[in-house]
Formats: sequence, structure tokens, C-alpha cells
Amino acid sequence: MGIGELLLIACSLSMDAFAAAVCHGLAGGKITLGGACTAGLWFGGFQALMPLCGWFLGAQLAGYIEAASHWVALALLSLIGGNMIWEALQKEKKPEATHGNMLLPALATSIDALAMGVAFSMAAGDTLNIWAAALVIGLVAFIFSVAGVLAGSCLGARFLRGAKIAGGAILILIGVHIVLEHLHIIG
Repeated sequence: MGIGELLLIACSLSMDAFAAAVCHGLAGGKITLGGACTAGLWFGGFQALMPLCGWFLGAQLAGYIEAASHWVALALLSLIGGNMIWEALQKEKKPEATHGNMLLPALATSIDALAMGVAFSMAAGDTLNIWAAALVIGLVAFIFSVAGVLAGSCLGARFLRGAKIAGGAILILIGVHIVLEHLHIIG
């Protein structure tokens, strides 16, 4: 897996964190850069931790589903991407974020990163440095989250729907790419 593909995955995984961060910014009124960075650390930290957990979980399951790993990766990515698109198409809700506990939003928005870690272990195996991948995912989520909090604080949530749809579509296409590569249809 190349750095470009990893960055696309990281951006796609960060869309939920970005959306939650925008809601945090909307609910918080005027937020300082320090406050935005704190939210970014919560979201980025969980986005980095969860692929590691998924990778090790996937490694434990690998012997059971090795022959179908590419299909498992496609299924997981399609579920994650489809869910992102579904959420984006639902009627918008009023932001419910507060300055309080960031644990639940950070955890909730990183579940897809857990599934991505499982998919990484099934599809990439030894060809991916999971530590570097988790770092990239966490840093991208941090940047997106800081930007989301600041944007929510200043501008509102005009572009969330399109960003989530694009992120979901990218994840689905990456899953299709994994299967096509495994079937030797593409190189």
C-alpha cells in the first residue's frame, strides 16, 4: 500500500471525526486554538489507537478467514463507506456536542478505524507497517478535527454532507481495488 492510498484512507476515516469536531465547534461558540487542539488530540488519538487494535484483532482471526480476506476487507470497507454515505443523506440534526467529555465522540467516530485495522491485517498483511499507518491516520484525524472545531466555531456545517459522501465512496472504492488486485485484474 502506497502513501497516497494510505492518505486517502486516513482522510476518509477522518470525516466522522471532522463532522463531530464541527458540531463541537458549533456548540462551543468561540473556541481558542488550544481548545481546538485538545479536541484534535482526542479524535486523533482514538483514530490512531483503533487501527492498531483492529490489526491485532485481525491477526488473531487471520487463520480462520485467510482465504477470504480480500472479501472481508471489501465487506468492511463497504459497510464503513456505506454507513458514512447513509449518515450524510439523513436529515441533519442539531449539533449536540458540548465542551464536556470528549471520550464518547472520539470513541464513536473511531469505530470505523478499528474495522479498517482489521481490513489492513487481512488485505495488507506484512506489506504494511501498521505503526506508521496508525500514526498517519492519527495525524490526519488531528488536523481534520482541529480544522473542524475551528470551522464549526466560525462558519457552521455547510459542507459536512458532501465530505462524508466523498469519504464513504473512497472507502468503498479502496475495497473494490483490494479485491481486483487480489483477483489479478489490476496490478
